[in-house]
Amino acid sequence: MNILILGASGQIARPVIERLLERPEVRLTLYSRHPNNLRHYDLSSHVRVVEGDVMDEDRLLKAMTGQDVVYANLSGELEEQAQEIVSAMKKCQVSRLIFITSMGIYDEVPGERYGTILDPYRGAAKVIEASDLDFTLVRPAWLNDDNEVSYGTTRKGEPFKNPSQTVSRRSVADLVVKLATTPGLESRQSLGVHKA
Repeated sequence: MNILILGASGQIARPVIERLLERPEVRLTLYSRHPNNLRHYDLSSHVRVVEGDVMDEDRLLKAMTGQDVVYANLSGELEEQAQEIVSAMKKCQVSRLIFITSMGIYDEVPGERYGTILDPYRGAAKVIEASDLDFTLVRPAWLNDDNEVSYGTTRKGEPFKNPSQTVSRRSVADLVVKLATTPGLESRQSLGVHKA
């Protein structure tokens, strides 16, 4: 199984990479604007590092060719990045996408209205949901670095549970790894991830 991780230097991506490196059947392509942050991984035949920006179409297409799964853990101009990813996936005939957004993009947090701060995440979600990809959007609560895996999920349209509690990056990584390695799991869903 070939998995492309976009934004591989990110804080959620790191525990995802650690977990996937334990699986001998997985070959990783780590795509990052900061590849020096990834040099500590054992760059064997199962791992390759590609320096690049998601908005660089040629480089993205080269990295995406032959992939089975794309996992995106990005920041910045998320709507534009989502458009670029969806376009590249269509061109490369890759259908499985896991994309990190944020809780609150559907006003699903009781008593909260996050306003324009979440607009980049909302825009990315709209682009991906309008595509014909086999996607799963992951909407975590605020994050912590606790060394634990303890989480639950909610679906789009359901109130977000425990929004005042942080969830560990390791918990989100656990879900991402399950989604990436289990074909069909939560296909075309948007999952809120909360502390259990």
